Amino acid sequence: MSAAPSAVSAAPSAVSAAPSRGFRRLALATGVATFLLIVLGGVVRVSGSGLGCGPAGSGFHGWPLCEGDLLPGLDLNSVIEYAHRVVAVTVGFMMLALAVWAWRRYRGRRGIVLAATAAVVLVAAQGLLGAATVEEGLDEALVAAHLGLAMVLLGLLVYVQHASRPGVAGAPPLGGGRGFRPLAATAQGALLATIVAGGYMAGTQNYGRADYQLGDGAHHACGREFPTCNGDFLPFGIGRLIDIHLTHRVLMYLTSILILALVMLVVRRAAGTRLARMTLAAGGLLLAQVVLGALNVWLEEYEVLILAHLTLATILWGNLAALNVSLYPVRAPASSEPAPARPATGRPAEAVTA
Repeated sequence: MSAAPSAVSAAPSAVSAAPSRGFRRLALATGVATFLLIVLGGVVRVSGSGLGCGPAGSGFHGWPLCEGDLLPGLDLNSVIEYAHRVVAVTVGFMMLALAVWAWRRYRGRRGIVLAATAAVVLVAAQGLLGAATVEEGLDEALVAAHLGLAMVLLGLLVYVQHASRPGVAGAPPLGGGRGFRPLAATAQGALLATIVAGGYMAGTQNYGRADYQLGDGAHHACGREFPTCNGDFLPFGIGRLIDIHLTHRVLMYLTSILILALVMLVVRRAAGTRLARMTLAAGGLLLAQVVLGALNVWLEEYEVLILAHLTLATILWGNLAALNVSLYPVRAPASSEPAPARPATGRPAEAVTA
């Protein structure tokens, strides 16, 4: 039967002018740069360049300096690691510019200001965490935390970009019907946990360590078996590395169930809408990600597969972040902010059917 629209239609006058095109372009560019930084971090890992600027315990000699110098030498691992740092610093300045712009021109838009400010604080913490990761010899817990914080930063930038779009502030959000929003938020949380667990598993490989040998880490703890592991489905308790590997799998199974539930709900309730397209895209990305994960287990260790797995996970995270922020209203700016010259047309809520 048909259900009432899940969001209340806003009057046209409630929709305010968007931030300037320049601000929106900076928000988008910062998000893209953050995505590329995450992928470059994957390149650092699979190339064994994590300690390219100095071994564990090298202090300032290894970070922020590189082998004690301001610029790296000609060693490829040093160049890759240093390039990651340069991009990270660039992204940090872009986030700072975004926050300063928001505070100076769009202080009445609290969501944008808070998200941009939080991004600056977290990117500073991310830099310190990166330094600690190098100092501690690529400790797996720090590697996982570094990756998880990068995803949070990307999520904040997705919100800033969404909230800055024309016709969003003061307009009703997308509607998926009863229970859709909490299910989407839970799926996002489960995906973050899966990515962090994957980062922890990758950290056990300890790429860049002088005595690293293929098979040392949790990546190979189940042999070449998927979905089974050493002849069983989920044989927890027979080894630390196996438990780490299986934790990543269990979280992946949970995330898959939640995303598939979202797909079934949206097909039933809101087929053909923008919300449906975003949700179906998440389902397609999930399927491709599961296949990539399986190939990483079944095949010999190919760096390109590992990097593709991280890249696709980041795209899926961004997709779910965009979906989630679209489900909540963005408050119109405070009355102190100049009103638009011509009121924008209110965006009607998408009707759903139960």
